[in-house]
Amino acid sequence: MASGGTCDTCAYYMYDENFDEYVCDMDMDEDDYVRLVESKFKGCPYYKDGDEYKVVKHQM
Repeated sequence: MASGGTCDTCAYYMYDENFDEYVCDMDMDEDDYVRLVESKFKGCPYYKDGDEYKVVKHQM
């Protein structure tokens, strides 16, 4: 589970037609990926809420 939510609600969770599945589209290099996989994070440090309506609601 990502911090603040799951991959399903993350802005970086995109459908990749080449793989025919959803993937994390976060722009990270190999070193970042290794740190993420080997770390003991309880949640993903790259999680970004993809709910654009929350921003609009907050601005109202």
